[in-house]
Amino acid sequence: MKYGYYPGCSLHSTGQEFDKSLKAVCNTLGVELVELDKWVCCGAGAAHNVSQLMGTALPMTNLALLPEMGLEEVIIPCASCFSRFKIAQHSIKTDKKIRRKVVEAIHKDCNHEARVTHPLSIFSQEPLVSRIPDLVKRDLSGLKVACYYGCLLTRPPKITGFDVAEYPMTMDNVLRATGMTTVDWPYKTICCGASFALSKPDIVVKLSHDVIQEAKSAGADAIAVACPLCHANLDTRQDDMAKRFGAHPRMPILYFTQLMGYSFGMSPAELYLHKHLTDAEKIFEPAARE
Repeated sequence: MKYGYYPGCSLHSTGQEFDKSLKAVCNTLGVELVELDKWVCCGAGAAHNVSQLMGTALPMTNLALLPEMGLEEVIIPCASCFSRFKIAQHSIKTDKKIRRKVVEAIHKDCNHEARVTHPLSIFSQEPLVSRIPDLVKRDLSGLKVACYYGCLLTRPPKITGFDVAEYPMTMDNVLRATGMTTVDWPYKTICCGASFALSKPDIVVKLSHDVIQEAKSAGADAIAVACPLCHANLDTRQDDMAKRFGAHPRMPILYFTQLMGYSFGMSPAELYLHKHLTDAEKIFEPAARE
């Protein structure tokens, strides 16, 4: 299985642990990722607020690279990037005027029919989901995980086409295939504050604190995420939460690929667990002693 791979800016910087663990898991599953040659930033949460043309042209510039590399489908792990690509494709398909402007801007035809996929989608489907149990080398059946999807993977549902918008189960099904227990909880797609981390940090501290508290109330030992921004808000703001609310939540926040990789027998170093500000290795100590 061979896919184009768009890491985006985060996975080459603050989200390196997502990049490294995803590549390691894909290698174990027999999935080949080919990074797009000379990819550019998709604009993330900023470009479309300044210019619809820019917010559409940047993702389409990257999709135009696929045919040149002999590829038809691209894996996009960052939820924000995934959202921007999906929305750009929708704009091109539904607005002839913006399509014409994008073609003029990027000097290429729009590859609007390219398949844009999140890794959770391919992991949760055949044939990969059936391979997962056979690759498990560590028993993590005692680990309870709250799967946190955030705002962007499932919304707008008619555009992203990713699972059920309000109560998705894709990540749950992937982690359950490894033997882990995932908890039922109401905050799967509640916003963590997203990019308000820079302009309105108090909002982010409150929203992220609420997410962690709900996960704790559901009995979770850790939260699994699929978004670098969600990871940053939930992992790095816990000291701020303690100052504001009087108690340190101390909830490990891991990418779903790190949890998969650990169950496959990979080491904490391979999965970049040392990059987390909140200790993520402690939840594995019982399993590591077995």
